[in-house]
Amino acid sequence: MLVAAAACPCPPLLVPTVAAGAAPELDAARAACTDALGVLAAARPELLVVVGPAERSGRGVLPEGSHGSFRGFGVDLDVRLGRDEDSGRELPPSLAVAAWLLERTGWSAAPIEGLGVGEPLEPERCIQSGRDIAARAERVALLVMGDASACRTLKAPGYLDERAAPFDAEVARALAAADVAALRALDAELAYELKASGRACWQVLAGAAEGANLGGSLLYEGAPYGVGYLVATWS
Repeated sequence: MLVAAAACPCPPLLVPTVAAGAAPELDAARAACTDALGVLAAARPELLVVVGPAERSGRGVLPEGSHGSFRGFGVDLDVRLGRDEDSGRELPPSLAVAAWLLERTGWSAAPIEGLGVGEPLEPERCIQSGRDIAARAERVALLVMGDASACRTLKAPGYLDERAAPFDAEVARALAAADVAALRALDAELAYELKASGRACWQVLAGAAEGANLGGSLLYEGAPYGVGYLVATWS
């Protein structure tokens, strides 16, 4: 059963050495992510499942010990999901960011498992995946990585789209209210057009949270670089 969840953004820029001179711009988001992980640890889970968007090679279950790297972003930094020996599996960038956050906060509250989710995954399959995760143990926590739209400004990766701000506002409202129905109802096609990488992962959360009666709290909302970043907790 799901006892707690945290939603965090997943840009590699969260890692200060990747962001370099721009690092201070995301200080508030990093602090919110740290607070969110504290909520997960306080829930005393038996299992933490980290869910994040992934390209084809990084999809599926990733065991504890899977490794990631930021070398592709020009930084000599490697991370590992949890403390097990290297499993030989490579983390997609979203889960590498999650591994960095967990290492940064010294996570030791529970065993960890990763799940890379493809952006095209249909909502019902996402929801069923979440249900399956929640059934894995009596006390399950989720760390859900994903960004909102990438179309908030003219200089955003997806250019300016007037639909982006309302979409992000609805996601923020749903996360703040732990509104499972609203996350289930997110329009997958619109999310794709707005380059919102978190859609599928948020719908995994919706499936996992069915019947859990959790309350939500929004810790951070912003759109630096024209991309919507949200941090929220459910407990």
